[in-house]
Amino acid sequence: MSTDARMPVVFFGHGSPTNVIEDNRATKAWEKIANSMPSPKAILCVSAHWCTPGSAVTAMQTPRTIHDFGRSLPAALFDCQYPAPGSPELAARTAALLAPTEITLDQSWGLDHGTWSVLSKAWPDADVPVVQLSLDTGRSDREHFDLARRLVPLRDEGILIMGSGNIVHNLGVMQWDEAATPYDWATRFNDYIKDCIIQDDMERFFSYADTGDDARNSIHGPEHFWPSLYALGARDGDPVKFHTDFVQYKSLSMTSLVFGG
Repeated sequence: MSTDARMPVVFFGHGSPTNVIEDNRATKAWEKIANSMPSPKAILCVSAHWCTPGSAVTAMQTPRTIHDFGRSLPAALFDCQYPAPGSPELAARTAALLAPTEITLDQSWGLDHGTWSVLSKAWPDADVPVVQLSLDTGRSDREHFDLARRLVPLRDEGILIMGSGNIVHNLGVMQWDEAATPYDWATRFNDYIKDCIIQDDMERFFSYADTGDDARNSIHGPEHFWPSLYALGARDGDPVKFHTDFVQYKSLSMTSLVFGG
């Protein structure tokens, strides 16, 4: 795996699965991000929707499209398919880079909606191989970040490292109203994390619990926050560009950004 240019790192605020059947400012930004960079040889995605005991990486040739959301959503979503190939080669390379951490080469998962809902807008032809790395539920924030730092060599091999989640994610108090004013705590916490990223101040970033209720309300379960740590861990000192930065439905941040490139 070789390329002349280092690939950037991306973090997508993926939001509701309904983005797949919509054309909005988030989906337009995802398309713009993809068009702003060279075509990757393959994509390694860390999605909020694959949490496992221990770490795993998809290693099949043909990953299935997983419709991991409730039947209350539009029927058209269940017809969506994202038939991108997998890459056993990238899976094995990822496992080698993460050694001595044990990585299961998974043959059963596929591409969940945290991955394919974004990629169907960013790379709609589904012609770039995609591999998912799971989120080990036994790891701390710093341990996720440190694991991601070992993946930096992939950037020089034509691989796009992608996190898909949300900085602010609290479905329990969300309101399905595009015009709704975000909660003050959601805006404050999103701005706090954004400033840490701009300043590349990871010590302050990891101290986000010091924001008290802002953090507790915004990180309502860590799985949507953790993918940001993989983008940050693979950042390797590169500057950041924010492509979207807004809070949707009062409590769901749609921040999408690129490091490098």
